[in-house]
Amino acid sequence: MNILVISEYILMGALAIFSLATIRITTRKKIAMSLVGLSGLSIAVATMLVLVQNLYSLGFCDTIATALIFLGPVGTIAFASVLRG
Repeated sequence: MNILVISEYILMGALAIFSLATIRITTRKKIAMSLVGLSGLSIAVATMLVLVQNLYSLGFCDTIATALIFLGPVGTIAFASVLRG
């Protein structure tokens, strides 16, 4: 194992902890905090998918990560416009 693989595993652990923190933020009672938490969670999952692609050479992870990054803000804007009325 070289230092790059070890650092990718450490980053995956840190992203897992960050994901748990964003789930905690998402469960707050305010809608704005829920949107912030879901945005952070989608970024963490997309970054983790890119790491999985680099470690295990899975081709589909890159496509899913790209879709999460592009469609996350679109869903947030759509949800905010529905709430605004």
